[in-house]
Amino acid sequence: MAAALLRRYLDEDDARRDWRVLSAGLWAEDGEPASTGAVMAMAERGIDLTGHRSRRLTPQMVEGADLILGMTPQHVEAMQQAFPEARERIHLLAEMAGESHGIADPYGLSPVTYRATANEIERLIRAGYERMVALAEGVHERHERREKDERHEMARNE
Repeated sequence: MAAALLRRYLDEDDARRDWRVLSAGLWAEDGEPASTGAVMAMAERGIDLTGHRSRRLTPQMVEGADLILGMTPQHVEAMQQAFPEARERIHLLAEMAGESHGIADPYGLSPVTYRATANEIERLIRAGYERMVALAEGVHERHERREKDERHEMARNE
C-alpha cells in the first residue's frame, strides 16, 4: 500500500513523475498477489492493486535505490544489517514525518484495520514527502558526482 500511495504523490509532482517506486520485502515470497484487504483499501482511494505481486528485496534493488523506507523499526534494522553499505539510505517511513513509530502489517485483519493502516501511511507520506524528496535527491546527486569523478579518473588514467 505504501508504494502505491507514494506513487500517487509522485505522479502529482511534475518534477518527479519519472521516479521509480518499488515494493519489496525482506521475507516476501516472490509472485504473491496483494491481500484482499489491501486491494479493497486501495480501491477505495482509486488505486488498483490487482496486478501487484510481491517481491523479495534483492542486493540489486538496494544498490539501485536512492531511498529505502521500512514500515517498522525491526524492518529497518534488519535491512541495515543485511545491507550495511546502504545504511544511510534506509529509513523508517515515520521518520520522514519526524515520528518514530512503526506501522504494523494488517495482513489477515479486518477491512477497518486495512483502512486505518492506509490512512496512517498516507498521512506519513503527506507529512514526510519533502524530506523523502530531499533525501532521495541528495543521494542521487552524490551518486552522479561519484560516477562523474570515476569517469574523469578513468579518462586520466587512459
